[in-house]
Amino acid sequence: EGLIPRADRIANARVYGPEILDRLRLIELAKNAGFTIAVTRQLLRGVSRRTPPGSRWRAMAQKKLDELEERIAEAKRMRVVLKRMMDCECPTFEDCTRGAQSDC
Repeated sequence: EGLIPRADRIANARVYGPEILDRLRLIELAKNAGFTIAVTRQLLRGVSRRTPPGSRWRAMAQKKLDELEERIAEAKRMRVVLKRMMDCECPTFEDCTRGAQSDC
């Protein structure tokens, strides 16, 4: 996926340097934060041990946090509807959908 550099090959086996562990940790961090592979690739572009993550990481993290907050709000709205449906005792689906805006 282009997240780690090509490895050297010795006797047909891939050989990575010790710095790959830092990169793998960054990839794991991005994955745990919910970043896609494409976004992770963007995050890692030009990053080395001496490169401060700075504003790039903060901007992408803020964007992801905003998306997450919206998903949480959506899940809460869905929860209200589902709980209302579970308490519904309407005799027909038509009655239930008419009463969906209020209590069933």
